Amino acid sequence: MTERELDAAGIADPALRAAYARCRRLNARHGKTYFLATRLLPVERRPAVHALYGFARWADDIVDGLEHPATTTAERTGQLDVLQARLEDGLRSGRSREPVVVALAHTAASYGIDHRLFTAFMAAMRSDLTVTDYATYDDLCGYMYGSAAVIGLQMLPVLGTVVPREEAAPHAAALGVAFQLTNFVRDVGEDLDRGRIYLPADLLAADGVDRELLEWSRTTGARDPRITAATKAAVALTRGVYRRAAAGLAMLDPLSRPCIRAAFVLYGGILDAVADDGYAVLHRRAVVPRRRRAAVAVDGLVRVAAARTRVVARVPRTPTAPTGVRPTRARPGAVHEKVA
Repeated sequence: MTERELDAAGIADPALRAAYARCRRLNARHGKTYFLATRLLPVERRPAVHALYGFARWADDIVDGLEHPATTTAERTGQLDVLQARLEDGLRSGRSREPVVVALAHTAASYGIDHRLFTAFMAAMRSDLTVTDYATYDDLCGYMYGSAAVIGLQMLPVLGTVVPREEAAPHAAALGVAFQLTNFVRDVGEDLDRGRIYLPADLLAADGVDRELLEWSRTTGARDPRITAATKAAVALTRGVYRRAAAGLAMLDPLSRPCIRAAFVLYGGILDAVADDGYAVLHRRAVVPRRRRAAVAVDGLVRVAAARTRVVARVPRTPTAPTGVRPTRARPGAVHEKVA
């Protein structure tokens, strides 16, 4: 599948192919839900998604210290400094010693992705090293612009739209935020183990919850109705963001819609799993059942087939008629064109 994706994307250089393959492995290992959804994209667009997600995952791993848990905050800061320097140089030159940066720079050049989106992302990653909680939802939104909204905005040129991109952008940003809020709800316990609370303090306080109560529940395994009520409120807040994002699905290129719809449904399903598990997010991680994931995948494949049939029906039957997005073969700086 990796070779087929790279061939379809016109990526011929061996080093560049290896860089994209590394990003794909990061996506497959860390982002199982989104990786499944990515399989529904046109094959030539998948490497770009792997590059964007792989870079984000790599930076996030530095912050969380997943590869080297014993690293200090100062050491992680130094690692982010190195990554930032390589990112800036890679985006400017198209070259880097770091394969993930090479793939990201190639994707950014090929799809004309605004470099400021990567700068905002790195700023959010840095804040995770020192900020351990957020007083208000507005404060949290300031963080999530760089950590989540920009991911949706980075993806938009790859996905393509049937409306002016700026019209779809707020919905793409909202979807990125909805996905991250879903993770925050699901991972309350794991984040608390790292010293972080992402659910805003004002939302928690409305039900009488604070850090001390969360830590007591996490440590003892005891439940508290106040925590359940606060978690329900966080789920309701997140569902509201999904509703704002939903209008953007119809604005995407029809060939991309099945992918994003699948991610929309699967991530929303995590909230359902949290509710079905009694909002016990401090004690176990809610998981979407495999049967549900399989059903969404099958539905996505049906939608992909239908979308391709409609596109083919509109394209003149000539030997050279392209469909969807055709990346320029390994030529940084070229912007893809969407062909009806």
